Amino acid sequence: MGHSKDQTTPLAVATAIAQQIVGPAAASVDEASRFPSEAIGALRDARLMTALVPAAYGGLGCTITEVAEICQVLGQHCASAAMVYAMHQIQVACIVRHSAGSEYLQAYIRELVDKQLVLASATSEVNVGGDVRTSICAVEREGDQFHLRKQAPVISYGAQADDILVTARRQPDSPPSDQVMVLARKANTTLEQTSGWDALGFRGTCSSGYVLDSRGSVDQILTDGYADISGRTMLPVSHILWSSLWLGIATDAVNRARAFIRDAARKKPGSIPPGATRLAELVALLQSMRAGVQDATRAYELAYDDADALSAIGFALRMNNLKIQSSQLVVQVVAQALTVCGIAGYKADSKYSVERHLRDAYGAGIMINNDRILGASASMLLVHRDE
Repeated sequence: MGHSKDQTTPLAVATAIAQQIVGPAAASVDEASRFPSEAIGALRDARLMTALVPAAYGGLGCTITEVAEICQVLGQHCASAAMVYAMHQIQVACIVRHSAGSEYLQAYIRELVDKQLVLASATSEVNVGGDVRTSICAVEREGDQFHLRKQAPVISYGAQADDILVTARRQPDSPPSDQVMVLARKANTTLEQTSGWDALGFRGTCSSGYVLDSRGSVDQILTDGYADISGRTMLPVSHILWSSLWLGIATDAVNRARAFIRDAARKKPGSIPPGATRLAELVALLQSMRAGVQDATRAYELAYDDADALSAIGFALRMNNLKIQSSQLVVQVVAQALTVCGIAGYKADSKYSVERHLRDAYGAGIMINNDRILGASASMLLVHRDE
């Protein structure tokens, strides 16, 4: 990574926060299924919430690679905190990339930096089966004002967010796929909770369901359509940052397996512990996962300003494959780490425990279900020529 000597880089600052604040609070966040307030508070204080905002607006001007590395470090200490941070950064990326020509949104980006606001998103909707590229709710315009009402099965940390980006049909007579993205400001938005969040893993994301009702100025509608936002920004950034934090979960599980084997070897000098061979396999699997995430991140960075490359079917397939492979590998890696550690990894109160890691890892394939992504990829492959 090349940042270890400089203690002032965003990654170095995030690493210190992860070790000193995020990790120590992780068990409490998981047990109580509560928002990781200590972690997000520390990241706000360090101005890392606007890492992706260009320096011209006062942000840190980080690349997607740098933010992915931060997500990975956070994921090694608390998957919920890492997921909240990643989801927030996805929304920041959407506003930064798709607000050209809007004085209101340009000013909002500066407000994001000044106040280190936390952004959530409401992309899924009841009765559309998890298809975020379809909306039932619509933006109702009255002059220069809008009204929007959406029944969302999940708005992660919706109650804790400062503002929420919401997908909706462009207007009441628009087809379900003609969507826009609207910045719902907290002061003019109500959230009526419809479900709770007592889940297997990622318990600190507080992903309850809500009926969202928002009003405001039409200036709060992002200038680009959601099809463009999704293809160029939301989909690739989501899959890269999610995969990075899953890599963090996997990395910490492997580190615990390494420590277990190392400690076992110390107890019997001159002998190779029974799980050492399995650990060697495990490290190879982790390296494969890491290479896949880094390769896809590099590809996105290279194509970042090339609209044609980002809209190509081949690129969409690559990003879909990244999400599917990473979400499957994180479960495989953690499960194998559990096998290496045995009962010590199975017990929740052991220093080798990977219990929380495994519960969080299973969330990776559920979030925007892999079957839905595979279905989308299958449709694209019907018309895609191999490159």
